[in-house]
Amino acid sequence: MRKGHGHDTQEIRRVRTPRKGEIPGVVEQIMGHGKLKVRCTDGKIRLGRIPGKMKKRIWIREGDVVLIKPWEFQSDEKADIIWRYTRTESNWLERRGYLKL
Repeated sequence: MRKGHGHDTQEIRRVRTPRKGEIPGVVEQIMGHGKLKVRCTDGKIRLGRIPGKMKKRIWIREGDVVLIKPWEFQSDEKADIIWRYTRTESNWLERRGYLKL
């Protein structure tokens, strides 16, 4: 039993696919203060907010693929960032048609 990250790219751990109410998108612009502009697959650009607990652990850059959950109110404009995909995972999502931008 090997622990840690294997270097072989075939080893995709189960990629977190979007659940109901969650939308994948690409980070267009970092606004600062934990806010980013995300171009979502539903064609809308939303202001995404990185929740505090995630902010400390995850570094998000422009061009990253993220998963957002739109707010109950202002759902077309604002959302929480709930996940960031690695390059390999985003390629996987793209091949499976999740990232139709």
